[in-house]
Amino acid sequence: MSVRRWLFAWSVSLAASACGGGEDEVGESTSATCPDSSTLTYETDIAPILAMYCVRCHATSVSKSARHGAPSDHNFDSELGVLEEATHVDQVAGSDGTITNTEMPPKGYPAPSVQERMKLSEWLACNAPPNTTHTH
Repeated sequence: MSVRRWLFAWSVSLAASACGGGEDEVGESTSATCPDSSTLTYETDIAPILAMYCVRCHATSVSKSARHGAPSDHNFDSELGVLEEATHVDQVAGSDGTITNTEMPPKGYPAPSVQERMKLSEWLACNAPPNTTHTH
């Protein structure tokens, strides 16, 4: 393999590992439930978490290499985008207090606290259609 090809392959693998290269790395679904007392909203509680930790790679405005390997159909800059991938979001970034999935964001990037991850999983349990998330 030429040096040029090796450098290209190395840069592609490095970019893939930065944000979204962990497609095969999925934790288990949490058992988060939607309590009757839940007051979480997308605008107030979830959008700020996603803006802080996710949309640098997972946004419709981010394309090609700037996504660092994040799948093009995983865009979390809208409520619908998150809900469409609810199960996957829960499995890589959610928590129910017992299970805490930390596959996303990747190491080296700022990461949400367990409490933020619990908010995310609770909100998903309350808002995601049954066929896209756990049904607990």
